[in-house]
Amino acid sequence: MNQDEPIEPNKADVDDKVSSVDTDAPTDSEPVEAVAEETTTPIEAKPTPPQSDGGMKWLVRTAVQASTVVVVVGLVFFLLGVAQRTKWLTADGFSGGQGESVAESGGGEDKRYICPMMCTPPSTEPGRCPVCAMELVEATGGGGGDGISVTIESSARRLVGIRTAMSKMGEVNRTIRTIGSIDYDESQLSTISAYIDGRLEKMYANYAGVKVKEGDDLALIYSPQLYTAQTEFITSMNSDGKIGRFQISGGDLNKMARENLTELGMTESQIEQLGKSGKPMSRIRIKSPQRGTVIEKSAVEGDYVKTGDKLYRVADLSSVWLMLDLFPDDASAVRFGQQVEAEIQSMPGEVFTGRVAFIDPTVNPKTRTVRVRVEIMNFDGKLRPGDYATARVTVPAIPMDQVYDPALANKFISPMHPQVIRDEPGKCPLCDMDLVPTSQLGFASEPLPMQQVVTVPRDAVLLAGENSVIYVETEPGRFEIRRVAVGPMNRKEAVIVEGLSAGETVATGGNFLIDSQMQLAGNPSLMDPTKAPSYSPGPLELPNTTPVMLASDAGKTLDRTYDAYFEIQCAMAADQTPPPVALNTLIEGLRELEMLANVPDEAQRRFATARRAASRMDGSLETAREAYRGVSHAMLRAATVARGPKTAVKLTHYYCPMVPGGGGDWMQPGGDLQNPYWGSEMLTCGEVVRDMAMPAGMVPSIARTVQ
Repeated sequence: MNQDEPIEPNKADVDDKVSSVDTDAPTDSEPVEAVAEETTTPIEAKPTPPQSDGGMKWLVRTAVQASTVVVVVGLVFFLLGVAQRTKWLTADGFSGGQGESVAESGGGEDKRYICPMMCTPPSTEPGRCPVCAMELVEATGGGGGDGISVTIESSARRLVGIRTAMSKMGEVNRTIRTIGSIDYDESQLSTISAYIDGRLEKMYANYAGVKVKEGDDLALIYSPQLYTAQTEFITSMNSDGKIGRFQISGGDLNKMARENLTELGMTESQIEQLGKSGKPMSRIRIKSPQRGTVIEKSAVEGDYVKTGDKLYRVADLSSVWLMLDLFPDDASAVRFGQQVEAEIQSMPGEVFTGRVAFIDPTVNPKTRTVRVRVEIMNFDGKLRPGDYATARVTVPAIPMDQVYDPALANKFISPMHPQVIRDEPGKCPLCDMDLVPTSQLGFASEPLPMQQVVTVPRDAVLLAGENSVIYVETEPGRFEIRRVAVGPMNRKEAVIVEGLSAGETVATGGNFLIDSQMQLAGNPSLMDPTKAPSYSPGPLELPNTTPVMLASDAGKTLDRTYDAYFEIQCAMAADQTPPPVALNTLIEGLRELEMLANVPDEAQRRFATARRAASRMDGSLETAREAYRGVSHAMLRAATVARGPKTAVKLTHYYCPMVPGGGGDWMQPGGDLQNPYWGSEMLTCGEVVRDMAMPAGMVPSIARTVQ
């Protein structure tokens, strides 16, 4: 650019100047023309300083706008927090108006506050628990509205990992696990002692561990006393019986000399050889009385020994003992001849089998355990006395009179050595005792019917002290709490005695989360299950079995007990408490049936359960009706096992679905239905489940004549 050319002024500066001129310009026209002329005059080029006033204004303006936005957003969050703290704003929306409508629709129910540890019942006032001092929390919803269940959506169910399984009816065994140690078989253990005074000239078995056979030489003893006795024996053989002034029969004298040699340790073969040779010897050979292994050597060559001094101990290790310690309740389920599996500590993974040879009839007062001896064959010599072992014994979960073992069915067994099993009767080759039939020891000759018990996976049962609950899925997503009576358990399954039927779906995984939700909802839970139902819905399921007919006094006692039960049922149907005489007759009859020897064990257990429930009927009518259901269940189950003459002919099972907590069962000898649970309120409510009278062909004629 040429310096003579005019420089174009800054447009912004021109605009500013023009605006200032317009503001201050006078109204006459002359100054305007002057200004116009001045503006058209070329401006000389000169450096202009940087203009920063516009940039500063823009920065200030932007900062003010940003600060305003931040303040407004912070104020909004602050107001939201205040609204939430004052509960003006809730998760369901604004509480104003809506809370009132909810309260009106809910009938004005008060909120309930519960302790997270369930120490106290729910309260209507907030605060702290008086027991654990924890903050009370408001009971949440999510329940089914019935107070005994909770509903969980499918999405939450997958999230918390709730799993279910179905209860089933079948046979259950439990495994008794214990520890023990290997010991010598005392029936195959011998101690060899010196029969006479003398000097050990030779030790043939000169170290422990030598294997010997029966009759092998163990040691050679020099004894002058033995030499004298042998001389007397040879003399008695050649003498006519005269000794000094005494005249003794030659046969008696020889017999006395022979017995003397026997007492000095000589065997019959050695005595016979001495009689043939006619030469007394001052040395005697000590022979092994059995085969086995020398486990102890107590003398050396050259020692002088006296009569009775121990020389050797010999043990036959072809069989050993496994000594176990069992708790008394476990020992009561084990019987002689039962198979035991053992794993030795020094040989992990290898299993040895043996059979129970002895069960101690007493309990150790210090350890409170029962000693059990197991006999194991050890032909290969792998089992060493002193080694530790872990043992397993499989027994029925429900005790039974008989068990089935294919190896013992229709067999004969030694009463001292259970490893000796034969197909025919005879003598035991070890102890020479008569073999006994295994049926006398409680072993069945053929497989037994499956045990009719309800089982669930062990994880389904929640236990806390004396409380046991299960969560039953009655509908998809609806889990109902159920109090149950738990029987024996093994590592995988648990027997449910009361409270659950076969075919019901129970929660096996995530049930603790279900229980916590029940606590938060203020419903019965594991910590306080008193209001939870104890019976499964529907009639009591009974097995199709043939009862045993009890004769004589046992049958009369059973019928008298059931008559007292029927009298109580009629009284409660008439809205009356159980008559004291009938109640006492019922309890005493159940106690007698527990003790009678000819009553089956299963029936005795049911009668014991009924007696415990009947003892709670002495009170109000409501209390009696609540306990009457337990009595009915136990006596119904007992009726499937044993009957008397009258109950074999007339017995009917009834059920009312309207009884709270799963319905109620009861029995009548016949006639019109009379509901003992409702009385006059619903006297005829119920249905006939089953006529339990035995078929005419199976009832003895004397029972059919009883009216």
